[in-house]
This record gives sequence, structure tokens and C-alpha cells, in this order.
Amino acid sequence: MSALRILALCLILSLSFPAFAQDQRTAGAEYEDPYKYIKLFGDVFERVKALYVDELTDKELVEHAIDGMLTGLDPHSAYLNDDGYDDMKVQTRGTFGGLGIEVTMENGFVKVVSPIDDTPAYEAGVKVGDLITHLDGKPVMGLSLSEAVDIMRGRVGTTIELTIRREDVGEPLKIKIQRDIIKIRSVRHRIEGDVGYIRITTFNQQTTPGVETAVKEIQEELGEDLLGFVIDLRNNPGGLLTEAIGVSDHFLNYGEIVSTRGRQEEDIRRDMATKGDLADGLPMVVLINGGSASASEIVAGALQDHRRAVVMGEKSFGKGSVQTVIPLPESAAMRLTTARYYTPSGRSIQAKGIVPDIIVELARVEELDNGGLIKESDLQGALTNGDGVEESDLVTDSHLQLSDEAKEDYQLLRAIDLLRGVALYNSNQPVTMTETESESTSSDEPDLSSE
Repeated sequence: MSALRILALCLILSLSFPAFAQDQRTAGAEYEDPYKYIKLFGDVFERVKALYVDELTDKELVEHAIDGMLTGLDPHSAYLNDDGYDDMKVQTRGTFGGLGIEVTMENGFVKVVSPIDDTPAYEAGVKVGDLITHLDGKPVMGLSLSEAVDIMRGRVGTTIELTIRREDVGEPLKIKIQRDIIKIRSVRHRIEGDVGYIRITTFNQQTTPGVETAVKEIQEELGEDLLGFVIDLRNNPGGLLTEAIGVSDHFLNYGEIVSTRGRQEEDIRRDMATKGDLADGLPMVVLINGGSASASEIVAGALQDHRRAVVMGEKSFGKGSVQTVIPLPESAAMRLTTARYYTPSGRSIQAKGIVPDIIVELARVEELDNGGLIKESDLQGALTNGDGVEESDLVTDSHLQLSDEAKEDYQLLRAIDLLRGVALYNSNQPVTMTETESESTSSDEPDLSSE
């Protein structure tokens, strides 16, 4: 791009600015002359083009300039060249190549928002909150987020070494991961005794129909024995806003799901629930943690504000902004933060996160010895209970057949316990005494003495 072309661009832009400038002066805002900054850009462009140590094309320089302008706004705005735009469209459809982690930038390093279930990064042990400092031994510092992501994706079948700083580990960790095609199954479900468990790993175009299918299959399998649902959004980095709204709508009969508010009128909207609750009003628990972000927080916030579900776990990530993908010439696009979203009660969770109704931190489940304590039935000559029921006939948790995953997942166990407690409380069945029992009252005081 020659200086003449840049000056022509400046002239075109200058013809567009007077009305804008007049609006600013009319509104009483402090006016800044935009022409000098356009000229400054042209001067810098020409000097870089002429003097930089390596020769760069006009396209490369302009793309660097655009990328710098967008990434300087916030961690989520970015320029997508033709390859990046294609990758983004593939990712929202649920299949793409790479390591399987959702990342952002923090203090110049790549921070792991969440590893995606059953991906190379997840299997290699990458965790929420990890800071990636080096890629194949080369420092991340100085790279933009898009540049770092490009390096991590690479060719399927090749390996990359991540150098990671982890909060509770003194020395840097080096983890080798083989790149693979990432096929995201966004919804999984299973039965945990008398509770339906639905795991949502991300919000892509498959999520809303996947949740619908999961609920119906659980209902068909358990029937009237179904006590409620656990919706697991832990380590879910988010995804499509439309899918978050769709999932929330599946469990709400009325009211607002989420509102978005931006500077432009078209960026202000309220999304409302339609009548119909897939779960038929059964109690629900939503599990979240620090890896639950964006669309996950929309769902958790909506169900929490409507008192439709108890939110349990740890405080979420706190990404309360909305990005709009705007197509550009040359098959490129830009991802621009255009609004903040708010929960039905008007909360903006940007940088604050969703605080659970019941905080349950990650813990390890261990079975402890009872310390030699004895029960009445252990005493020599103890009376039988008189109802003919043996202890082995009593209902215990063993008949509920929890999965191995649930037995090792402390947060999930607490969610299942809560649902059973709510179901027991809601059953509200008072004990009915028989006629003989109601008439057999005695004036004698029972012997409650102890030796």
C-alpha cells in the first residue's frame, strides 16, 4: 500500500468524520480531531514498510495493525484471518483439530480456562487455571492469543510440549501432548441410582437437542423412580449464546433467561422463556466451578435466579461479555465484544462469576474406620426389633448402584445427596398409626435410665 493510497484512505475517512464530530460537539463531549491519528497511522505504516528488518507484505502489516487494535481492547476481541475464521466455524459445529483446551490471556501468558473432556489435553492432565509459559520451549510472552492458539493447533498427529506453571506446584511442569481431531460430544448422560446425571461439556449446535434427548431417555429408563437431575457444567468454557438460552428454556416455564446490553440499540435485548419444562418440575442441582464460563454462567444464573435449581460447587470463571463475529472482506472476520449479559435479577457477572447457593470445594472421598464403635445389635443378648425385618433387608445406598465416577466425585455425591434429601422432604408422608397402636396408651413413664 503506497503513501498515495493511504492518503486516499485518509481522505475517504475524513469525509465520514464531520457528521460524527458535529454530533460529539452537539452532545457537549470533549472533541478530539481524528485526522491526526489517521495521519499518524499512515506515517507509521510507511516507516515500518520501509525500515523494518524483514520485508513484510501490505496484507501482513494491515492484519497486524487490526489484530493489535482488537486484542488491545479486551482478552476476547480478536481479528480472524481466513484460516482463523474457518476454524471458528468448524469449532461451533463440534469438530476441530488441536489439543482440546479453552484458553485466554493473563499477564502475557496463556491461561487454561478449561480442558475439554476426553481430549488430548484432558487426558494429559492439563487443569483449570494452568498458565502456559512456553510452547515447545519457546516463550509465550510477546505472542497474541491467536498466535499462541495457532501454534498449539498444528498438524494432527504431531506433538507439542507445554511448559506449565501450576499454583500448587513449585517447579514448572512439562507436558507433551499429541494433537488430534477434537470431536466434541457436548452432552453425555447416565443414571446415578434414582437421579439423572447430564454432563454438558460445551455449548455448540448439538447441545440443546442433546439435552432434550438426555432428559427423555432418563425419564423413560427411571419412570416414577426418578427423583431429579444433576446438570454438570463444571469446566464448561461456554460457546454459543443461543444454545445457552435453549438449554435454560428447556427447564423454565416463564420469565427472562438473560439480557444483553451494549452501546448500540441492536445490542440491547431480553430473551424470554417459553412455556414447557422438560423435567416436569423435578428438583435440579447445577454443578459449577472455576472452569465454568460464559454460556455456562448464563444457564447457571438463569436457573438460580428463578429458583429452578440449586447451584452447587465453586465460584464460576466470570466471563459476562458477549462477542459478535462480524464478517470482513477477504474471507476474514473480527470477534468484537459488543455487550455485557445480565442474569434475570439484573446481575452482571463480568469478572465476578456466579456464586453457588451451596459451596462445595473439590475434595477426595475416602472411607474411614468407625473407630471400633458398636451398635445395639452388637450387644450380647440384644432384643430383636420385633418386626421380622433383618438388617440385610434394609434399604442402603448399595442398591442405588452409583457409577465409579460418582463414587470418586465428592461434588457430585453431594449433589445426589441433596436431591434425595429434597425428594424425601417433598414426599411429606406422615406416619399413620394403626387403630390398635392409637388406643394402646399407657400412664407408665418409659424407662429411659442408663447405667
